[in-house]
Amino acid sequence: MSIVQVYHLRKTYNSLVAVDDISFEVKEGEIFGILGPNGAGKTTTVEMIEGIRPIDSGKVKVLGIDARKNPQKLKEIIGVQLQEGSFYDLLTVWETLDLLSSFYKKSRDLKEVLALTGLEEKKKTLVSKLSGGQKQRLALAAALICEPPVLFLDEPTTGLDPQARHHTWGFINQIKKEGKTIILTTHYMEEAEKLCDRVAILDYGKIIALDTPGNLIKELLAEGFKKKVVEKEANLEDVFLNLTGHRLRE
Repeated sequence: MSIVQVYHLRKTYNSLVAVDDISFEVKEGEIFGILGPNGAGKTTTVEMIEGIRPIDSGKVKVLGIDARKNPQKLKEIIGVQLQEGSFYDLLTVWETLDLLSSFYKKSRDLKEVLALTGLEEKKKTLVSKLSGGQKQRLALAAALICEPPVLFLDEPTTGLDPQARHHTWGFINQIKKEGKTIILTTHYMEEAEKLCDRVAILDYGKIIALDTPGNLIKELLAEGFKKKVVEKEANLEDVFLNLTGHRLRE
């Protein structure tokens, strides 16, 4: 069953066509990746789906809600983790999440959210004292507060060290196991390959490929593609994690 439907979506800025007549659907319970180089239209597309950015033409429905006609209603039921979330520095982690929970009619148990995102030991810490990785996890926790059936993650592991990135992947997979639908943007192809059930690759505002990561790789190989350098059995990240461990650092 499709939980997100995007039909002929288009957005222009004067002569620039940022999103050019794209259509796709996201199935319930899947992790759907939106990939593309800088300026491809990823963020604009996602913000229109979220009801944050006005739609020039086309239609978006999330859980049957028309994002163009009822953006406020849509915002009440989705979770959004921004790449750079803004929180009050002088509130603690617990106070921040408690404040956010008060904005919703229905909210998730704060202890559960802290446990899921690995912030239990930081609940009394001021936001200003958190590391970059911890703030990313706080942004993820904030997105989960309203118990959203659909979650939008914008480059959730940007700037994180290898341990934090792998732990975040674990959080995301756990969220998926709860039955949530996730739309994810990322610049890390390894991340997309590990997490996403399907990906849409955008370039110049158009979808140029849409399939499972595995099928897209098979299609490329079927065309006779060969890497110039044969992949090593291990890479520097493997060395780093083997030497420093997988434990999340605070």
